[in-house]
Amino acid sequence: MKYNLLGKTGLKVSELCLGTMTFGGKGYFKPIGSLGQESVDALMKRSIDGGINFIDTANVYSEGLSEELTGKSIRNLGLHRDDLVLATKVRGKMGDGPNDSGLTRKHILQQAEASLRRLQVDYIDLYQIHSYDPLTPLEETLSALDDLVRSGKVRYIGASNLAAWQLMKALAYSEYHRIAKFVSLQAYYTIAGRDLERELLPLIRDQQVGLMVWSPLAGGLLSGKYNRDQEKHADGRRVNFDFPPVNRDRAFDIIELLQTMATTKNTTVAGLALAWLLHQPAVTTVIIGANKMEQLEDNLKSIDLKFTPDEMDRLDKLSQLPAEYPGWMLVRTGGDRKI
Repeated sequence: MKYNLLGKTGLKVSELCLGTMTFGGKGYFKPIGSLGQESVDALMKRSIDGGINFIDTANVYSEGLSEELTGKSIRNLGLHRDDLVLATKVRGKMGDGPNDSGLTRKHILQQAEASLRRLQVDYIDLYQIHSYDPLTPLEETLSALDDLVRSGKVRYIGASNLAAWQLMKALAYSEYHRIAKFVSLQAYYTIAGRDLERELLPLIRDQQVGLMVWSPLAGGLLSGKYNRDQEKHADGRRVNFDFPPVNRDRAFDIIELLQTMATTKNTTVAGLALAWLLHQPAVTTVIIGANKMEQLEDNLKSIDLKFTPDEMDRLDKLSQLPAEYPGWMLVRTGGDRKI
């Protein structure tokens, strides 16, 4: 297992991060997974034994139950809190009241305390906004997050699911006012969905923001269960939770090439899809989740998979995004100023 710096910090996180969306199984997240404490403990132990030190959860996962199961597992396994990098999120709806969602000072501070209780810890390593809140002024959100950092209840702050302009605006505001800055972005990125590369990836590289990848298997589409002739699978996640959106024609072209490579390398489509992400220089960590131990075992093997330059070139050409403005114009006009 490799350990990478999280953005422009000295914090080292494992190249694979254990996601906890499958823990609990309440409400909106029930179709994704409904693991109980015994299964959670088993997956947590195997992940830690495999070198993972980074765990990502959120207050909205199973209405807080995911955080509870994660916190209890840390205690059940006798894990040393300071050896772990714990990340959670705030923004989503956590009640029926008018102030039970969003990125207001009230909601952020309330939910930070609630997450600490559920996780049974006294600090959160990485506290992330789960998405944008158009109703709350950015300065209110960033000020509340900075207060949490200054209080010691949060070590670093991060963002998730932002547009490039939103992230850059936040970074600039924090820089100008000398308050805590977002050190990471958690975003959707996969060989079957490379939209991130249009605006966010150049920003991430320029500003040295850590990239945490969620849904690296495109919501299970790259799990190896699906092909062009069988878009549905009896025990596949996309049967009941068809998300995130994917260009299926392009995805199945990619799957067919991955299947050929998997046979040659004696591995799996899922393992190769994860390995492709681990070969991308801007990626800090890839978040993996599992319902079964064999899925986790397969995911862990991805850190040892390698591609030849020719294989990477074939995958890149097959999965590349169609050219869009202003990208194609920047390429056309920027050739005379390359280093």
